[in-house]
This record gives sequence, C-alpha cells and structure tokens, in this order.
Amino acid sequence: MTAQIIPSRTAAETALAEAFGASKATLPGTPEVAKLREAAFESFSQAGLPHRRIESWHYTDLRALMREALPIAPAPSADAIAALGKTMAEAGLPAQRLVLVDGIFAPELSGALPEGVKVTSLSAALAEGRTDIITHLSAEWAGAKDPVIALNAALMQDGVVIEVAPGTKIAEPIHLIYATASATPVARFSRSLMLIGAGASVTLSETSFGAGGRTGQTNNGLVMVIGDEAVVGHTLALTETVPGSVRLESFMVLLGAKANFDSFGLITGGGLVRRQIFMRYEGADAKAALRGVSLLRGREHADTTIFVQHCATGCEGRETFRYILDEEAVGVFQGKIHVAPAAQHTDGKMLCKALLLTDMVVMNSKPELEIFADDVACGHGTTCGGLSDEQIFYLQARGLPYAQAEALLLDAFGGELVDEIPNEALVTAFRAEIAAWLAARVKA
Repeated sequence: MTAQIIPSRTAAETALAEAFGASKATLPGTPEVAKLREAAFESFSQAGLPHRRIESWHYTDLRALMREALPIAPAPSADAIAALGKTMAEAGLPAQRLVLVDGIFAPELSGALPEGVKVTSLSAALAEGRTDIITHLSAEWAGAKDPVIALNAALMQDGVVIEVAPGTKIAEPIHLIYATASATPVARFSRSLMLIGAGASVTLSETSFGAGGRTGQTNNGLVMVIGDEAVVGHTLALTETVPGSVRLESFMVLLGAKANFDSFGLITGGGLVRRQIFMRYEGADAKAALRGVSLLRGREHADTTIFVQHCATGCEGRETFRYILDEEAVGVFQGKIHVAPAAQHTDGKMLCKALLLTDMVVMNSKPELEIFADDVACGHGTTCGGLSDEQIFYLQARGLPYAQAEALLLDAFGGELVDEIPNEALVTAFRAEIAAWLAARVKA
C-alpha cells in the first residue's frame, strides 16, 4: 500500500488557518452559517492554496506566488468613516452607490437607491438566517470546490445583498465601491449577492476608491441571480493595483429564461490579479456577453478564467477578451464552454486576442469546448502577435511620430470592446482609464 504524501503547509496557509481559528467566533451568521463556514474552511484546508497541479490554476500558482497572508482588516472606526466620507464628497462620486470599507458595508457612505431596490448588509442577512439568501450565496452550482471561493465563504466579513423587485427599471448604474480605512496592508474578504427579479432592468458597476482593493490582499465574491426576461449590465474596474498586492475576484452568474446579460471588465496595474467567472444558463433562450481588456506592464500578472455552463435550450453566449502585454508581463486566459445534453440549439463563441509588445512577455491562452448536445453552433479561437508594421508605417507617413502611432493603434485595439458597453458614462470612464495607462507607458 502506497502512503499518501500530504504537502506541508506554507506560511500563508498556516496564517490563514490561524486567522480562521481566531475570528470564526466573531464572524456574522447563525449557528447553521457557522457550520457552513467550518465546512468551507475544511474544504480549503484539504486543498490548500491552488497551485499549478490544479488544471484551472496551472498558469497562476497561487501557492508559490502568495508567500504570506496578511492580517484580516478590522472593522473601520467612526473617525475613519468620517474621514472617508469627506474625501468621497470632495471626489464627487455618483450618488447611487454602495460602499464597502475594508470588506464591511458602510451605509453612512452609501447613497439612496431608487424605489424597487432593497439593500441589506451581508452580516445582517446571515444573522437573520434567510434560507433563500444563504442558498444563493453558497452558489453550489458554480465553483464550490474552488479553494479561493471556499476560503472566501469561510472568512467573508460582510458585503451587500441587493434585491431588485420584478419589473423595476433603473436607468443609471448602481455603483459598488471598494474603499479602505486601514493605513497598513490588510486582507479583505467580502461576498455580495444581487437578486434581480423577472423583467427588471439594472446595471451594476464595481470600482475601487483610493487604495481600496488596490493594496494588500483582497478576496471578493459576487453572486448574481438574474430572473426571467431581465436585462442586466455589469462592469468591473480592476485598475491601478499596487505592486505586491493580490486581488482575487470570483463572479458567479445564474441566468433565467430570456434574460439578457452584458458584462465588461478592465484590468490594469501591478501585483497579481485573478478574475474567475462562473456563468450558468439555467433558463431557455437567454443571451449573455462577457468581455474584458487587460493592460499589463512590468512584471504584472493577470489571469482571467471563465467557465460557462449551457444547461438550457436556445441560449447564446459571446466571450471576447483582449490583452496588451508590455515589458515582462504575464497574461493568462482560460475559458471553457460546457454544453449539457439538454442544451440543444446553443450558440456559443469564445475569442481571445493578445498584442505582445516585447519578446519578454508571456501569454498563456487555453480556450476549450465540452459539448454533449447534437444541434449546436460553438467555436473558439485565440491569437497572439505584435502590431502591424504596415499600419505603423501608414500612420507615420501621415505625419504621426512612432509613439503616437503606436498609442493610437493600441487604443483602438482595447477601446473597441469598451465601446460595446451600453452606457455612455461608463464608456467615457473606461476610455479615460485606457488613455491614462497608455500615457503612463509612453512616459516610462
């Protein structure tokens, strides 16, 4: 009989175990929630931090890259909240907002939301013990076995539960803002849930304010349950992250019949970023588009991994991602489309394109199809290459310096996906982020 060799814990894994042991008695929730936390941490403990021998983490060896686990952020003080409120007022943030400070919901910094939207802190929802909320939050259908999601479930401090009533129409986006009150790098664990009723129309925009989400270690989870015939938009800005930081984002989306979902994410900045998306077509004739742009320089590492499950008939999916890699950056794109036997007439397409600006960059692309239905139209593709010399020459021949010609082509490459966002204010904001990245690259 061969003995099973269990790898020793790393310093980060040991610190996380100690943090859970010290904090589990104070984390919010009923005794039933506490049992779920224990089970989630046991799942994480058995697997440890994900490493390259786990297929979906092959190109992002978190066990090797995350050398230490920072202390969990304490609840922000009243003085810190007041100081943040003053800064936010000066910055002119959108009024229609929800603010998490170091993973804790801060209603005093949040704004009023339209009629038909109910917001509860995650801690209050867990303390209330609503079975439906807890079931949706667990998202067992998605990545329950993923170590990062299990760790988030065990240590989630707070978040928001957003309930949009059926038929509610909201024109302006709801902004979910991640801020920080800690003066030193800390770890944050938040999980939020958005329940969107049948026939509703709403957009959620996730951003960071100041150092929030840009420093330290962040493990966020967002579950979105979209009702039948609802129209939902979503954007995420993972921008200006600080070198040495770790940001782990898990996004889980469940689509009802004839729902229409559109999502865009932008990644820029230093540190390590892993964004994983789990999307399931639960109802027939639903449509969804997932898009993203990653702009990487230096030795930055950004990983986008998606898993799309088609479980109903007649659904349409489009997944389109683009990368611009400079200096010694590392980009990762992994995407899998799974079509169940019952999901006939599925129309799914996945495409990743990468521009490689130096010989030192690395781009890992791995699109996959897993099809068990007979009548489908599915395809995937990936391309890697440099800028076209002919296009550069064409622009230079018309009087543009090389740097300006290059920036113009890069802006067009990344901005094309931005322009598909169905909200002009968000398009303008993301265009500005891309322009700022390009300007900083030229100055460097």
